[in-house]
Amino acid sequence: MTNRRGFVLIIVLVAVALLVSLVTVFISQVYLETGSTRAALETSQGSLFAEGGIAGARRLLETELTGRSYSALTDSWAKPFSLADPQGQGSLRIIIEEENGKLNLNTVALPNGTLNQAYYEIGQRLFRQLKLPLEPLEAIADWIDEEEIPHPNGAEADWYLAQKQPYRPRNKPLLTLEELKRIKGVGAIFDRIRPFVTVYGDAPAGVPTAPININTAPKELLMALDDRISESLADRILEYRRETPFRHPAELAQVPGMAQISTGLLTRISTKGTVFRIRADGIVQGTIRSIEAVVRVDGSASNVIYWREY
Repeated sequence: MTNRRGFVLIIVLVAVALLVSLVTVFISQVYLETGSTRAALETSQGSLFAEGGIAGARRLLETELTGRSYSALTDSWAKPFSLADPQGQGSLRIIIEEENGKLNLNTVALPNGTLNQAYYEIGQRLFRQLKLPLEPLEAIADWIDEEEIPHPNGAEADWYLAQKQPYRPRNKPLLTLEELKRIKGVGAIFDRIRPFVTVYGDAPAGVPTAPININTAPKELLMALDDRISESLADRILEYRRETPFRHPAELAQVPGMAQISTGLLTRISTKGTVFRIRADGIVQGTIRSIEAVVRVDGSASNVIYWREY
């Protein structure tokens, strides 16, 4: 299986390299005719490499996760790739993160304005772990609910419309992670919370649940699952999953000290993710072109739900 996964990625890279070779002359002629620079040509080639990297990463995820009951940081996809084109056209870097190992902020409040207590409390504990103020979490709840009455430390339309450049809150679930920067107080802490939160999940529309994958969740988020999970207990979970990834949420009880705690977590944890963030950097003569994509893997297929090239 390992050889097959590597083979799939290599095939994609070779295909991209061939494509680059075939179109290089054509692109060169076009750019020369329009007066464009060599840097523009290298940027286009870098984009081709990055696109091939995204395609290869998607195929790797589809191949590795099909028929599996878990996804874990011991999987092939969780290790960064750095590959060079055999024809010497450039190189490629690929990083894959699982979004299901993070807290989905769209679950902290219900549409009617009521806090979704279980997930909101996970958010509170996470913010405390990171030594961050809790007020931005209330503002996030106000941003995603449909009510116009703010929580005590939150903000609704009145606050946003009073800003120097007024705008309205979405009052619906967040669509992208970058949207968080528009929320009162979140811009200042965005870089701190980014590794631990997401806006993508597997819950059906209207269902405020997004189980957190205990195989990929960082230590800080594992501790935020329950007040009783201490740093030493979180370390035990990390040590256990390094040796044996959890294949079912109930297996969390096998970690010493987690038997009683795990029972109350079963509806809020999972062992397999389906949403992944892929970053591919195509590098040609020092020029870097990057693509970031979020994909949902469904069986042996995947679909893109976010795409950004820069």
